[in-house]
Amino acid sequence: MQPPNLNKVKSMSGIKGLVGKKMQKKVKFMGEDITIYKLKFSEIMEIQEMVRSAEKDDKEDSSAEQEMGLDVLRKVIRSSVEGGGELDDSDFQEFPMDELTKLSSDIMKFSGVDSQQQGK
Repeated sequence: MQPPNLNKVKSMSGIKGLVGKKMQKKVKFMGEDITIYKLKFSEIMEIQEMVRSAEKDDKEDSSAEQEMGLDVLRKVIRSSVEGGGELDDSDFQEFPMDELTKLSSDIMKFSGVDSQQQGK
């Protein structure tokens, strides 16, 4: 058995070398600077599917629609805010709703998703 030839191993360059890279920026949340990251394409597709699925299932149930909105908001924040994955559902209840909504909107805009298109 021969060891691999290390001269043949090349570092990835071009677009392939950027796979997995996270873009970030600072935004204000409750008067403090926090770091947000752009959502990955797969995360955006998952969020859009959550919205579509809930719209089909809950056309007449406004409380279910509200809960779906909260699930989407939590998913967006957990996926793209530094430390967001550490938040549990009860933590979200301790923040002002308008601050969470603005943060989620900032994340979606930064990720290239117009708020008018989120469920489409």
